[in-house]
Amino acid sequence: MIRATSLSSIKNHLYGTPSEDSITTYPDTNTDVTTLPDPDERLAIDRRANATFVILCRNSDLDGTIRSIRENEDRFNRKYQYPYVLLNEVLFTEEFKRRIRVLTNAKVEFGLIPPEHWYQPDWIDEAKATEGRENMVANNIIYGGSVSSTGGTGESSLMSTSTVTSTRIRSCLWKRIIKPIVHGNPAPLEIPCADHTLAFTITMYEYEATIPTLWKEVRDFQKLHPEYIAEDNALGFMSDNGERYNLCHFWSNFEIADMDFWRGEAYSAFFEYLDSKGGFYYERWGDAPVHSIGAALFLPRSKIHFWDEIGYEHNPYTHCPRMGNNWQHGRCSCDPQRSFDFDNYSCMNKWDRFMER
Repeated sequence: MIRATSLSSIKNHLYGTPSEDSITTYPDTNTDVTTLPDPDERLAIDRRANATFVILCRNSDLDGTIRSIRENEDRFNRKYQYPYVLLNEVLFTEEFKRRIRVLTNAKVEFGLIPPEHWYQPDWIDEAKATEGRENMVANNIIYGGSVSSTGGTGESSLMSTSTVTSTRIRSCLWKRIIKPIVHGNPAPLEIPCADHTLAFTITMYEYEATIPTLWKEVRDFQKLHPEYIAEDNALGFMSDNGERYNLCHFWSNFEIADMDFWRGEAYSAFFEYLDSKGGFYYERWGDAPVHSIGAALFLPRSKIHFWDEIGYEHNPYTHCPRMGNNWQHGRCSCDPQRSFDFDNYSCMNKWDRFMER
């Protein structure tokens, strides 16, 4: 049997009570650390939001995960001590957990997503899904042949359900995605004060070959559920007339999001509808366009925020602060001239023009 994430199986465990044991978590804290933070750091902890950092990684990602957490701690989280949730499709090794725990005084949970929750649904036509993967491989589409949990249908489908897969994430209001081997100026998780629902640092075009039927399904959903479409929404950023998708999306490798939105009625209905169409398996619908289109449809544009202040790099793309004195204020090490915002593959100009209307 081909292993691919079963969206319906994962969905069954997203909205349950914290007593559910579908996801095994291993809460850990650095109890051997006795030094208390200074008064300013205690004040920072008191002001923190109900939030967590989410990392989907494998044991083989240890070096990159260490680098990402270490930089996040050095630049930000040593003061705020937001918890981390690390998710894996197999058990984390003791060596992995030992080397992660030493990096932070914050609480860390290591979650196991059981293999049976990664099988594709029985109703998926495997021959059709295999043909789709083979076609993408032939066309040199990145991860086109993958059905694994990272880089293929597994990660895309799991992240499209907003990674609400452990007790701690279910109980949190805000999440920030961290990827192995990323670095930059971390985010001050104070979105509630700014009244935003989704924040991004990079916007780009999707590979059209991975989502040939996605926009048709989006349009059909809109016709079925006009009651969910927000006034003053951001759909104009993605389509001039609503008939054709320009492929722009908010890159979800960095995402700060209000979990209540992803758990809400509109996005849940949208996800269930897309899930039923099989495009996560027959094509390669990614979490980024699915999240982005959902946000553009169901949120007023004012709830979506471009966070220029946050420097972020996930090779080969870098966002380097470019407005006002953000680069100086953040003591950024990135080169503003290399910021992806100015790349031809970036949708930043479209976003700027859209927000100026």
